[in-house]
Amino acid sequence: MSLTKKIIIFMVAGAALGITLNLTGWNQNEFISTYLVDGLFYVIGQLFVQSLQMIMIPLVFVSLFCGTTALRDPAMLGKIGGRTLAFYLLTTAIALGIALTFSLLIGVGMGADISSNPGYVAREGKSFIEVILSIIDNPVKAMAEGNLLAVIMFSILLGLSATFAGKPGEQVIDFFKSFNAVIMQLVMLIMHLAPYAVFAILAKVCAELGIDAIKSLTGYFFTVLGLLIFHALVIYPLLLKLLSGLNPLTFLKKMKGAVTFAFGTSSSNATIPVTLRTVNERMGVDKSVASFTIPFGATINMDGTAIMQGVATVFIANAYGVDLTTTQLMMVVLMATMASIGSAGVPSAGLVMLQAVLYQAGLPIEGIGIILGIDRLLDMTRTAVNITGDAAVTCIVAKSQNQFDQTIFDDPQAGTLKD
Repeated sequence: MSLTKKIIIFMVAGAALGITLNLTGWNQNEFISTYLVDGLFYVIGQLFVQSLQMIMIPLVFVSLFCGTTALRDPAMLGKIGGRTLAFYLLTTAIALGIALTFSLLIGVGMGADISSNPGYVAREGKSFIEVILSIIDNPVKAMAEGNLLAVIMFSILLGLSATFAGKPGEQVIDFFKSFNAVIMQLVMLIMHLAPYAVFAILAKVCAELGIDAIKSLTGYFFTVLGLLIFHALVIYPLLLKLLSGLNPLTFLKKMKGAVTFAFGTSSSNATIPVTLRTVNERMGVDKSVASFTIPFGATINMDGTAIMQGVATVFIANAYGVDLTTTQLMMVVLMATMASIGSAGVPSAGLVMLQAVLYQAGLPIEGIGIILGIDRLLDMTRTAVNITGDAAVTCIVAKSQNQFDQTIFDDPQAGTLKD
């Protein structure tokens, strides 16, 4: 059985177990709650996510270094970087525009219960200037703190320096190529544990979430969910077809494994190894392009987050009876775009950045407490959307630079991983 099928089976089984525990009330049992839901399931899920976070920084640093040196021509790096950034900003703008327009048209949040969750304490998010300044930092400090923007910048600069250094640079490049091969093997070892981790994570989330939490926020929940699905299944395929000529159905089929994994972990960063492997081995994108665009996308491309923030802003405004002015809407667009870029690729990071959007729009930040209860399930879905966007843009950029193998893309068995 392929790893993807195993993940799907265990994901469904985990969700079914969690829902059963919730509906029967067994999740309230002290033993089950303490030792199973918050014990075994939590530990298994966290250990797996932490193992992915363990290899995230080395993987991004080494693969991006190898990708930069593989390009050789600095002008090519500039072209790829410019196009990648432009496409990521384009998809984010489309996502935000759709979210705000649809939310305003249907009046999401009208008559909603405005009682907030007193347990939520909003943390201060980064401003746009702080995000820009964080691009340059001590590399050791950046790696320790998980500052991917700074790691990406240092890796690119080091790769360019190795390219220009002649023979000494070639020795360094050879070392990192070997290191990269070792890291990828480590990734494969960890990936085989994914089905069991996804089972534990889904079982815990569904056991705690409860049907009542979704019922009280039905309008908001299904608006965000519907727009996320629309963006993933309509906007991305449409852009892929128009800008690269690739078959959208083939793309979506080959994304199945990565999307399932992203849904289970709720982390774009944790899914980097899977997304990298998917676009490289399953779709035929050259490593020199994929090793740049995928880590870059996991850092700045958060279309799912932008959709959530757009809908959440309108929902909270309507719930509190605030009429958003044109100026406020413009601030929402600007701040939501910057927030989606500045959001970390970790679970629920978009919720933290939402407070900056609400603050700039003049809306009560405590409104975040309203949507906190059901955000986990939506967070899983928007992570899947985020990595789908990363892969779509990667294919578009690679095709435009002739760094794409059409034969691999057309082969349904290419890069399939068996146990």
